[in-house]
Amino acid sequence: MTNHTIALIAGDGIGPEVTVAVQQVLEAAGAPLSWDEHPAGLAALERDLDVLPESTVEAILHHGLALKGPCTTPVGEGFSSVNVQLRKQLELYAAVRPVRSLPGVDTRFEDVDLVIIRENTEGLYSGVENEVTPGVVMSMKVASERGCRRIAHWAFRYATQRRRKKITVFHKANIMKLTDGLFIRMAAEEHEREYPNIEYQEAIIDAGCMRLVQDPSQFDVLLLENLYGDVVSDLCAGLVGGLGVVPGANIGESHAVFEAVHGSAPDIAGQGVANPLALLMSAVMMLNYIADTRGDKECRRCAERIRDAYDQALKDGQKTRDLGGELDTNTFAAAVIERL
Repeated sequence: MTNHTIALIAGDGIGPEVTVAVQQVLEAAGAPLSWDEHPAGLAALERDLDVLPESTVEAILHHGLALKGPCTTPVGEGFSSVNVQLRKQLELYAAVRPVRSLPGVDTRFEDVDLVIIRENTEGLYSGVENEVTPGVVMSMKVASERGCRRIAHWAFRYATQRRRKKITVFHKANIMKLTDGLFIRMAAEEHEREYPNIEYQEAIIDAGCMRLVQDPSQFDVLLLENLYGDVVSDLCAGLVGGLGVVPGANIGESHAVFEAVHGSAPDIAGQGVANPLALLMSAVMMLNYIADTRGDKECRRCAERIRDAYDQALKDGQKTRDLGGELDTNTFAAAVIERL
């Protein structure tokens, strides 16, 4: 059996707690993984290191894979986001967030099954900001033909491989005619040139969000530029129970980082009550990615077993407090392990 070494970034806040719980489930499932742990965020600063140490980036480059817990990002001041730095340095241009209804998690909608694909390196998140004059600041939205075409091609290829039927691009090209106009033009060209098998639609983002909360079943795969993707992916998480029940991946040509998309929740850190499900679901995505890119069928089998186990645990009412249950971090992990 091939053993895959993963760069492990536990993060800070509740990150170390949920990370340990996920490692326990992966070990119980027999996942052929080993860990190379490195710090980032506040955990790195506490060791007098940079917020994103060079050794952490080098580990991801070396292993090609990372599993990452949440890292705190100060609001309006302080150091820049670890996530944004990782995406830029490693060219992790495709952010992927599957969103599906889970058994035992009651929400306004049933049978939600969406995939949000977000361009991860351009747009307003490029961080090109300056002070024009005292009291006036400007932020520049960046879009390139290369970046827009690359994410469009990736999205159509993903949809084809996963047997999805439709891609809808959310945009604001009626106002931002150059940047968003370029984004939808590249998507339309990729569709017409290489992927006519996938149905293609465009929707102005404000109207698209309204339609999402009216009836999410009318969408399948959503393709968005950076800022829109960040907002809409959280909106979609709200359709199925929140950020605690959705996974996330950041994927480039040769490297991928799988992460919990929720925050570090410092208010409950150290109490052992955080829900490890989002990071566990991200680990399942990672196992499937390994199966897809490295041909390891054992990883696929482990991913299916873990997914079935946490689905069954939720169906049986084994839930953490954020989902209306009574379990803590470790007892939820134990409930999943019991059902493997």
